[in-house]
Amino acid sequence: MIDAAGLRVMKAISDEGSFTAAAAALGYSQPAVSQMVRRLEEKTGTALVERLGRSVRLTEAGQVLARTATPVLSALEAAEGEVAAIAGLRAGRVRLMAFPSASSTLVPRALALVKERFPDVKVSFAEAEPPESLASLRAGDCDVAVAFTYDDADPLPAGEDLDPFLTRGLLHDDVRLAVPRDHPLAAAESVRMEELSDASWIAGCPRCRGHLVSLAQGAGYAPDVAFETEDYVTVLGLVAEGLGVALIPELILRSTSHPDVVTLPLLPSSRRCVFAVTTPDLQRVPAVTATLEALADAAARVPSAQHAHR
Repeated sequence: MIDAAGLRVMKAISDEGSFTAAAAALGYSQPAVSQMVRRLEEKTGTALVERLGRSVRLTEAGQVLARTATPVLSALEAAEGEVAAIAGLRAGRVRLMAFPSASSTLVPRALALVKERFPDVKVSFAEAEPPESLASLRAGDCDVAVAFTYDDADPLPAGEDLDPFLTRGLLHDDVRLAVPRDHPLAAAESVRMEELSDASWIAGCPRCRGHLVSLAQGAGYAPDVAFETEDYVTVLGLVAEGLGVALIPELILRSTSHPDVVTLPLLPSSRRCVFAVTTPDLQRVPAVTATLEALADAAARVPSAQHAHR
């Protein structure tokens, strides 16, 4: 294989006209240049230079290498410059995916932090629930996924094994019960799932619905799911109109509320574990590390979950 050093030698010989002058131009010894030329001739299987006393002349094959050296070496130098910029966070891109309630809270702050700290790093963003985002990470279609699990849930479904990935915990997110303001339980300090066996429910994403079903089954009943939507603004609207009750993560309540909805703690409490996911190799990419740090810092700035939302 012809390497960059060999091309530099051939170009220097072409420009300088002798091994000695080429060696001086490159900062090599003359024997080193001679040895590199011999190795190139062995690799190519043909003579590259014709020795004429103290001077040398390139053969046709040598002229091809010398002529090719300029664009190839220029491209290599450009690539080295780009890689150095990426390594020094003067460039780089990261593809981020996050679930909806994180995309309205954690993600905007994290993106702002990356822009503030490293203006030349570009982070693209797409919204996806954990099954899709983890599948995209596995397929190489994203670099960082913000995902969640419920701490009282069964193990992750098939296809969501986190073993190949590197995870970084961001926060624990309490789940609250949302009821209409005129609901009989609206004034309670907290609510047990057993008290809601006759309620109509509004369910969210598939994982959120599974969590609802798990909690209800633990309380001895199957929930009556009247409506399903992944839009929490719609969930709050349906609850406000008295069409059902819902489980809503604390995280979404920091960016979305409704004047006719009261949210209450559950007993026993239930919460989500929110974390960032990448691969061990990607974690060594400076722009990815910068994004993970920004997500962690954004999570640390989320106000305490111990608020009353009434």
